[in-house]
Amino acid sequence: MDEIIFDVKNVTKIFGETEETKVNALKNVKLEIHRGEFTAFVGPSGSGKSTLLNVMSGFDTPSSGHVFLSNKEIDKMSGNELSNFRRDHIGFIFQSYNLIPVLTVKENVEYVMTLQNIDKDERDRKVSQYLKSVGLEGKENRYPSQLSGGQQQRVAVARAMVSNPDIVIADEPTANLDSKTGTDLIDMMLELNEKFGTTFIFSTHDPIIMKKAKRLITLKDGQIVSDETK
Repeated sequence: MDEIIFDVKNVTKIFGETEETKVNALKNVKLEIHRGEFTAFVGPSGSGKSTLLNVMSGFDTPSSGHVFLSNKEIDKMSGNELSNFRRDHIGFIFQSYNLIPVLTVKENVEYVMTLQNIDKDERDRKVSQYLKSVGLEGKENRYPSQLSGGQQQRVAVARAMVSNPDIVIADEPTANLDSKTGTDLIDMMLELNEKFGTTFIFSTHDPIIMKKAKRLITLKDGQIVSDETK
């Protein structure tokens, strides 16, 4: 828990070209995330949660300040360097699952490892390991359309974790799930966090995630207003 995975240093993000359209989405945000944390960003719509996740992921560039992931300054990266770094260091889980419909469960889960040129035997071993971990053993050859929403999100979790990223970022992962399915999914991710030491960051409005998160960071008007470790 002592190793800093993310170090966000004085990050400000401004959208808009003119004074009339300018939105100060993040204001001098300072944040450290340590390895193995299970952290949730919470706050009302427009508080800056998604912008902070996007800046930390390299999808947005800060207007000022710096973002370090595993001691690499990602806000200075661009193009292939950034894409490859993100592929190798961050796993993503989205509220809309974002599975590739023409690929099977196995092919979806191993997709990132294929891009990383990991050999077939190792891919097969890890896909089997993680599908078992998320309770989808035996469903390797099904397509996303043959799965429930909860099962699709479990595939997304396996895909995010299978290449051993430094961190998994989950943006509203339970938004399209009923409360029981959402609770089961979060319990499963908590187990994976404890079993593998994987670091999770959530952006959420879901009280289930807020309750189970080990650290709760509340944003309002682009600033961190509370940071509570349970």
